[in-house]
This record gives sequence, structure tokens and C-alpha cells, in this order.
Amino acid sequence: MRRGGILHPALGHLLSSLGHTDYFTICDQGFPIPTRPARIDLALVDNIPTVLDVVRAVHAEWSIDRVVIASEMIEFSHEFFQALRQVLPEVPYEAVSHLELKRLARDSRGTVRTADTIPYSNLILVSG
Repeated sequence: MRRGGILHPALGHLLSSLGHTDYFTICDQGFPIPTRPARIDLALVDNIPTVLDVVRAVHAEWSIDRVVIASEMIEFSHEFFQALRQVLPEVPYEAVSHLELKRLARDSRGTVRTADTIPYSNLILVSG
């Protein structure tokens, strides 16, 4: 049995299989996500876990080249954006429209659905 790190077997497997520049989406409970290639649903009850919870866990084990966010996050969920920047201060950010983020998410090698309720808290991590 693992003593620490990411314990969820499907999430651990997904992270281990990602290559350089692969996309990996972490989204709130309302984001439209496909069932394939990999959909990992971690949502339990509202805000358990949150997007930031998952980002922290992933960042501890995985190299992140950049983060793609919706520009609407900066405008409508500014406190969340500032918290995200505190978690990933050294990583470059790319802002696109929410519609473009949804389109890009279709190219992700996997998506983790959280129970986050913050609007526009969805993001794509690009593998380093």
C-alpha cells in the first residue's frame, strides 16, 4: 500500500502515462466532459474536493509546463485565480475564452471532475 502521494489508482495511472505537452483537465462539477479517454470523477459533495485540492496533489508529483485557464476566471472568479497563482506561482498561465477552454479540453488525455462550485474554476495543466 502507498504511504503518501496520490492514492487514487486511476489518477496515479493517468499521471504516470502523460508525456511532454500532454493536456490534463481539472474541472468543477458543472463542466461538460467526455467519458473518454479517461474521466476520473472525484466529486463527493459540494466542494469536496475542490479544484485547488487536486491541483496541489498533482503539483506535488507531476511537472507542469503551463496552465490554460478561461479569461472569465480572472474577471468573475478573481479570488480563485489569485489562490491558484499562490499554488502555482512559477508556472506560466495562458488565458483563453471559456468556449476555447472547453474545445481544448476535448484534447486532454484525461479529465478529473471535482466538486468545486466556483464559476470558471476549470483549467488545463500542460505536462512539462
